[in-house]
Amino acid sequence: MQTSPTYLTHHFLIAMPQMADPRFDHSLIYLCDHSAEGAMGLVINQPSDLNLDDLLIQLAPELTGRSDQPVFNGGPVEPERGFVLHDGERRWESSVDLGPLTLTTSQDVLRAMACGEGPEAALITLGYAGWGAGQLEQELADNVWLSCPAEHGILFSLPHSERLGAAARTLGIDWTLLTSQAGHA
Repeated sequence: MQTSPTYLTHHFLIAMPQMADPRFDHSLIYLCDHSAEGAMGLVINQPSDLNLDDLLIQLAPELTGRSDQPVFNGGPVEPERGFVLHDGERRWESSVDLGPLTLTTSQDVLRAMACGEGPEAALITLGYAGWGAGQLEQELADNVWLSCPAEHGILFSLPHSERLGAAARTLGIDWTLLTSQAGHA
């Protein structure tokens, strides 16, 4: 009997301590999409040196001085491209429905956020993390990542420095006790 694959859309990926890629060291990723074709996610716990005001200087200078909302390093793919992961029913010029959340890539959402008219809960990233067909499944099999269902509170309510540990705790794991060193009995 053949089983169908398990896809992890709307899950967190927790980078294990043995993560070899320094771009993902200690990272927590929200998986926006995972299918047979590959996966796409956003790193949600690595803030950049930018905030929403910094982005608006280029896009709408008249709106600057209103928001210091952090911008996160979403991943190494297309680091110049912005993504807003948010809740709410409203759709913007370029929005994709992810089920419980929405992913928007158009500037209108940033302008609305600066004016206090944006989504109630939102996370801004530059870039994303991407995997080709079968790549994430292999990394999961190699124990590079742990996965758990995503939680709205971890994603939007916790400070970025607490998100990784909180996601690990949903699996009953104390992140601070994990190590990349193999033991020998």
